[in-house]
Amino acid sequence: MSVLAKLRHGWRRLARGADGAVSVELGVTISLLTALVIPMVDIGMGAYTQMQVQNAAQAGAEYAAVSGWNSANVSTAVTGATGLSSISASPAPAETCGCITSGSITTVTCGSTCASGDTAGTFVTVNAKAQYTTLFNYPGLTSPMNLTAQSTVRIK
Repeated sequence: MSVLAKLRHGWRRLARGADGAVSVELGVTISLLTALVIPMVDIGMGAYTQMQVQNAAQAGAEYAAVSGWNSANVSTAVTGATGLSSISASPAPAETCGCITSGSITTVTCGSTCASGDTAGTFVTVNAKAQYTTLFNYPGLTSPMNLTAQSTVRIK
């Protein structure tokens, strides 16, 4: 018997169920599926919000890389990058001078020479912050969740 034929046979048996057991089983199954799907969608919406927060921080950094340092304009780029009403550039964008050492930025005096022999670069660090409130309370998760992201770019 093919898979399609087995499915048809199963649906026919389901439709002919006369004792009500099928209805009870269907009710239980739908309840369990709903109990699984709703939290998945809720947590998925939170993950999507986190992606929007990260994209907003990156948009602020891209603005600084293209247009130069202006704290107010970088903050505007962050808040305008997404439709989230709770998004903010917090803490405020910062401009620092530094040297890249072992994959991290060491803050130094502007114009100084790095250990590599290069002149210290100018970096802009952009932060984005938003809140996501889950539909229900879940064990191990706080609600509302503070979602944050940071992006750093060298502008000089």
